[in-house]
Amino acid sequence: MAFNAVSVIRGPGEIAVMVVEVTKRIFTRPFQVREFLEQAWFVTSVTLLPTILVSIPFGAVISLQVGNLTGQLGAQSFAGATAVLATVREAAPMAAAMIIAGAAGSAICSDMGARKIREEIDAMEVLGIDPLERLVAPRVVATMFVALMINGIVIGAGIGGGYFFTVIVQGGSAGAFLNSFAAMASLPDLYISMVKALIFGWLAAIIGAYKGLRAGGGPSGVGRAVNESVIIAFMALFFLNAVITAIYFQVVPPAGI
Repeated sequence: MAFNAVSVIRGPGEIAVMVVEVTKRIFTRPFQVREFLEQAWFVTSVTLLPTILVSIPFGAVISLQVGNLTGQLGAQSFAGATAVLATVREAAPMAAAMIIAGAAGSAICSDMGARKIREEIDAMEVLGIDPLERLVAPRVVATMFVALMINGIVIGAGIGGGYFFTVIVQGGSAGAFLNSFAAMASLPDLYISMVKALIFGWLAAIIGAYKGLRAGGGPSGVGRAVNESVIIAFMALFFLNAVITAIYFQVVPPAGI
């Protein structure tokens, strides 16, 4: 029982230590700009198409559900603005989190795991090269940048989808849509969405790198590490999203009509 308790505590503790160490390496000079550019392109290539495919139905489902609910409550004029706010505040960052954790995080984990079982990481340490500074930090910054981009794409799709389903499909008023959105939305809503995307990309990349650098047991061990990294990242990001949202609504109360 004592061994199990230590094992349960050790994992989150090691991840917390790695979060601190990698964050310090991000601000260490010289920063690996070339590695950052290569990884930003790689992460974009594995996440851009899933983002486009996810953002369209995401916005459509939210717009339809909110439209039906506001129609039942007699507040049809606020349907579009409510759907867009839901997309900006919650749906866009969570979509970015799922795509980043599922695609980018798993790719980083498999890359680090493959390097680990080929003993490339050990060779770098013998040569005096810090793997966290040389490999992990550029990947984390690249993932944060791409998460911000993905968040913007989903927000754009959400706004377009909210307008389309509210005004064109459901026959709402374009003026009411714009007026209600202007009354309910504020710049802090956009800011917190971008902050969430940055934090989610930062944490998902570090978790993926952590599991990859500790992979063992050959290719099957790398596969297990990838699965574990995705699960841990999803759990951590959903919990972190709830905490950030609760703090945000305490600091920035919702605007009234």
